[in-house]
Amino acid sequence: MIKPAPFSDRIINWYDKYGRKHLPWQLNKTPYKVWVSEIMLQQTQVSTVIPYYLKFMERFPNIDSLANAPQDEVLHHWTGLGYYARARNLHKSAQVIRDEYASIFPNDFDNVLALPGIGRSTAGAVLSLSLSQHHSILDGNVKRVLARHGAIEGWPGKKPVENKLWELTDKLTPAVNVQKYNQAMMDIGASICSRSKPLCSECPVALDCKAQLAGRQTEYPGKKPKKVIPAKSAFMLVLSRGDEVFLEKRPPTGIWGGLWCFPEFSSHDELNSYLNSIGLAFSLKEELAGFRHTFSHFHLDVSPINVEVKSWSDNQIMEDKPSLWYNLPHPPKVGLAAATERILASLGSVLIKE
Repeated sequence: MIKPAPFSDRIINWYDKYGRKHLPWQLNKTPYKVWVSEIMLQQTQVSTVIPYYLKFMERFPNIDSLANAPQDEVLHHWTGLGYYARARNLHKSAQVIRDEYASIFPNDFDNVLALPGIGRSTAGAVLSLSLSQHHSILDGNVKRVLARHGAIEGWPGKKPVENKLWELTDKLTPAVNVQKYNQAMMDIGASICSRSKPLCSECPVALDCKAQLAGRQTEYPGKKPKKVIPAKSAFMLVLSRGDEVFLEKRPPTGIWGGLWCFPEFSSHDELNSYLNSIGLAFSLKEELAGFRHTFSHFHLDVSPINVEVKSWSDNQIMEDKPSLWYNLPHPPKVGLAAATERILASLGSVLIKE
């Protein structure tokens, strides 16, 4: 049997022929561009990220423009990508880089790792892809490739399994052409070594892939133990006056942190008690169509209640929280929670009747 070429050589040769080389963040590459793309690509596919990335970079072309922008505007440009802590940390990190590194993205691994929202793999990806520094990476796609190739048992979310994968990626990552190698590993994981239907006949390292040789590709990496996701209920109050609706800003941390939402209540009675307590003149218009929004750890069954305000005083409503009247025809540039966006999209036909 002919001994295959070294693992990294086969990966790099594949990249030269088939790897992605023209993604927006790969053109005129800088650490800032790669950093923004890597944060957006966490939990999100490339095809989804590209239009968001282009708009984001048009508005925030450099670290200063991002650092100096209001958080609301940053979240506005993130609306729809989800996992909003990523955007808040991106903004915080830009401010750290502005204040501590003279607006120049740090090139030292430990300094990058210390930035908010950046872990070991992301730090390695940014520095290797933009500056060709020798760092290994271990995102979800790379974990899948390595778990299959080395037949590493267990769910990568468990620390001992993750540690084994880090040992393997450190061993295999070459010092030369690391930029090509890391990009190729992500590309192969995203395209060839897919979760359910891996294209082993097109894989450059299939010849000695232990999972492929045993016909057990889909058994790796190990699955996350299943658990029942609980369901919660929420009633969202849609206070409307003409073509405006009332929104409040969430606290900076927690679910939908820093985003604008409709006032939320745990029950219909609690919502009615609030309306009675603020003494607004109103008429109950209708209960809008409910829907389920799913987070990683629970389902939220949302029931929007649309209430037309007949007369009001701004100091009657939510004095203790940042709030605004959101103009539907001329929406402000603020970050919106996914549930808020969905309700707003349903309001046109309701409020146009006025």
